[in-house]
Amino acid sequence: MYRTRGPAGTRHVGPPRRTDARRPGADPAARRRERERRHPRYWFAERLLLTLSGQRPVHWMLGHTLPPAYDQLARLAPGAPLRPAPPQRAIPFVRHCDEFQPRPGVIEAFARIAAGDRLQALAFRLEHCPDHRWRCAAVELGGART
Repeated sequence: MYRTRGPAGTRHVGPPRRTDARRPGADPAARRRERERRHPRYWFAERLLLTLSGQRPVHWMLGHTLPPAYDQLARLAPGAPLRPAPPQRAIPFVRHCDEFQPRPGVIEAFARIAAGDRLQALAFRLEHCPDHRWRCAAVELGGART
């Protein structure tokens, strides 16, 4: 039995609960980093979102994209298509991201990007390159091929 102080000086007796912030792995940022390590689609979705919303420059993706995808980003990014509309000013975020693997070493992923009451689609293709790194090979936004 453990005796600890709870909120506002209350006492509770018992082991820390699963949701206790003192437990290992309870940090939300650590969970996010672990998810991104296991699933490269989340890492790329976040980076593409930051680039296409105007929060990061296109060259930020230079080492993470193959030439055709970098060209697509260079055409899309100046317009910042994922930037929120002026009255909202809601920061866009990746609501959900999933994948399909047509063959080993290739991931075709899609992400739902939310900003306020607006929802947009982002699709991208990842390829596992000979240097054992995932790189973005293609980008599509909102169903329209660029």
